Amino acid sequence: MLSSGHRVRFRYTKRGHLRFTSHRDLARVFERALRRAGVPVAYSEGYSPHPRISWAGAAPTGVASEAEYAEMQLAREVPLTTLHEELRSTLPAGMDIAEVVPAGTGSLPDRLEASTWRVEVEGIDLSDLRRAVELLTASESVEVERMTKKGRRTLDARAALVDIRLHGDSTSGVSPDAESVSGASDVPRVDDCPDRVQRYGIIVMVVRHTTPVVRPDDVLKALRVVADLPTPEVARATRLEQGRLDDGGTIVDPLAPDRAAAGTR
Repeated sequence: MLSSGHRVRFRYTKRGHLRFTSHRDLARVFERALRRAGVPVAYSEGYSPHPRISWAGAAPTGVASEAEYAEMQLAREVPLTTLHEELRSTLPAGMDIAEVVPAGTGSLPDRLEASTWRVEVEGIDLSDLRRAVELLTASESVEVERMTKKGRRTLDARAALVDIRLHGDSTSGVSPDAESVSGASDVPRVDDCPDRVQRYGIIVMVVRHTTPVVRPDDVLKALRVVADLPTPEVARATRLEQGRLDDGGTIVDPLAPDRAAAGTR
C-alpha cells in the first residue's frame, strides 16, 4: 500500500520519437493518460486546479532517457501494482513506467546530482574522437557557448564533467560496468562494416547537474574545441541513469531510500 499522504514516486522512460517531445508536452501526455486510466490523482485548489505532479530533473528536448523521475499525490490509496498497470496500459509507446514506489521522506530533486549519458557519434574518425576524449580529460576548464532565451551564454563544460570514456576502447579505460550499460550489442562489428565503424563511436559520460545545466551537446562542443573536431553527422544522446553521486563518483539510485523505507528492494 501507499505511504502516508498517498504520495508515490516513479521512474519512466522517454524513448523513440518521444525524444523530440518537449517536457511540457510530455507532461500533458501523462495527464491525459491519468484521466483515461481513471487514476485518482489529487488536484491543487484555486481557480485553475492542476494535478499534483512534480517533475524532477527532466531531460532536454532531443534526447532519450531511461531514467526520468516524478512524484505524484493521489486523492486516495491505490495498490502500487494496480497503479503501475493502469499507467502502462494508457501511456504511449516510448513512455514506459519502469517503477513505482511509495514516497518516503526527503526531497526527490535533491537526490538527482548527476547523470550518466550514452552518446552515439557518427561522422568523426574514431582515432580523432579518442584523442579528443583524452584532451578533454586532461583539461582543467573548457568553455563553450549555448544560445538561450536570454541570449548567448558561456558554460564551463569541463567543470561539470565527472567522467568521460570512449566505449569499447581499452585506451580510454572503460570499465566492464560502463560497457554493459552503454549497449555493447548495438556496436557494429568491424568485420561487417569497417568504414562505418571507424567513423562511429559511443561516448559514456557522467555529468554533474550544475546551474546552468551542462548538457551532452555541451560536452560534444567541448570535445570539438579541444581537438578541433568537425561537427558530427549524427549525435544521439540517451540518459542511462541519474541520482546522487557517492564519494567514488558512482551514481546512486534515487529511489533506493524510498524502497528501503517501504521495506522493498
